[in-house]
Amino acid sequence: MKELSLNILDIAQNSVSAGAKNILISLEEDEKGLLTLTITDDGKGMDPEMVKTVTDPFCTTRTTRKVGMGIPLLKLASEQAGGSLSIVSVSKKTDPVNCGTTVKATFDTTSIDFTPLGDVVDTVVVLIQGHPEIDYLFLHSTPKGVVRLDTKELRDVLGEEISLGEFEILAWIRGSLEEQYQALKK
Repeated sequence: MKELSLNILDIAQNSVSAGAKNILISLEEDEKGLLTLTITDDGKGMDPEMVKTVTDPFCTTRTTRKVGMGIPLLKLASEQAGGSLSIVSVSKKTDPVNCGTTVKATFDTTSIDFTPLGDVVDTVVVLIQGHPEIDYLFLHSTPKGVVRLDTKELRDVLGEEISLGEFEILAWIRGSLEEQYQALKK
């Protein structure tokens, strides 16, 4: 993939497909150029055998095609940029209460092979628009500050009767995230 934001979209969509009700998307950047991407969900999780094979492009749970490229491409992007990928998952069969998956990838942003971050604002908006019933916590921590969006907080203010998928709400979310990113540039 040409941008990490597309990897984020793909992995978060896997979380949606796994029945997640809560998805955390975290980006942490440090002064030395290390970027850590973490996506955590409370979906049905994977058994240990699936975790071992999920980085293989010929391993997929999809029925529409026989390859799954999202996680293998994220692994490749992280390794090419001097980082790594790890996956921790607890299946619903093993623990129905504490099930879910965490995908964590690290990148050296100073590497010539670092894949650009891309438009994470669009990614977050698209995820909320496509699945407004899911709660998302988005955090992007940089040495200059933090960009944050918590849909649970939005629901507390708006009430349950207003969908986060409404055009006006999505426009506000986009504007809020863009404003926070602009503040980091100052």
